[in-house]
Amino acid sequence: MKIEILEGDALYYLKKIDNCSVDLIIADPPYNLGKDYGNNNDQKTFDEYIDFSRNWIKEVYRILKSTGTIYIFMGVRFISYLYTILEKEYNYFFNSWITWHYTQGLGKTKGFSPRHDDILMFTKTKDYKFDLDNIRVPQKYYRSVNNMRGANPGDVWEFSHIHYCNANRQEHPTQKPEGLIERMVSASSEEGDLVVDPFSGSGTTLRVCQQLDRNCTGIEMNPQYIQLTKERLAQPFTGFDSIDKRMERVPNDLSNTQIRNEYFKNHKKWFLKYHSNAIQSFEKEINEKYGNNDKGLELFNDFN
Repeated sequence: MKIEILEGDALYYLKKIDNCSVDLIIADPPYNLGKDYGNNNDQKTFDEYIDFSRNWIKEVYRILKSTGTIYIFMGVRFISYLYTILEKEYNYFFNSWITWHYTQGLGKTKGFSPRHDDILMFTKTKDYKFDLDNIRVPQKYYRSVNNMRGANPGDVWEFSHIHYCNANRQEHPTQKPEGLIERMVSASSEEGDLVVDPFSGSGTTLRVCQQLDRNCTGIEMNPQYIQLTKERLAQPFTGFDSIDKRMERVPNDLSNTQIRNEYFKNHKKWFLKYHSNAIQSFEKEINEKYGNNDKGLELFNDFN
């Protein structure tokens, strides 16, 4: 796969990409909250920020394939304006308004402390790629009518921030969890597809695409972040740095031994393929629910 990172302005490089050549855009632009990104400051006037957003969204529409999807992270102050630009000005098709819920955030003494970011999911047409099987989460209860391959994860995603004690933490103020990006890439692209991240930052999208066999182009204007990304891409892979905790869940009421054994054998392949650091938690839950002498755990360990 081709993994590349370009140093410079996002709009400049987006204009150099061919029409209808990109399968997926994952964009985490500055929220215009005055954050310090080293060689640039995220502080525009309202009109400047809207114009900035309008210009890069226009270029993204041009380069997306007809089956393409865009995910945009955005804070509450500007997300409604971006929604209008996408739907009314450039005729994107709305799909989902995703809430990324995290457990820790800024503290406030007046008003409620923020505990989520929003992610807009739009497609270029109504004929778009979406692979639900790649992103299912384990069922809470086994029922014969359930799909044991798992359930739709819904539009509220709970992933922890990448805390400063995390070994994968980069020197970037708004680093996103790899598990969060993994879900987008797995759902809305295929192996060999081209993913573009116009605001590459700490390089999370590039790292995820590297492991999921997607081509990826990242654009970043801070050379320090580019160097950190290159070092990150050179590191050995031991599993993504975050996970939806439901992936470790063992369904209740798996009373049928044959079904239970078959399920345990498949769980890693379905849910933990890129999360080896979560296997121990899953095994612990198997033992608590069904006993450590269960044949299913033996099958799981054989598969592992």
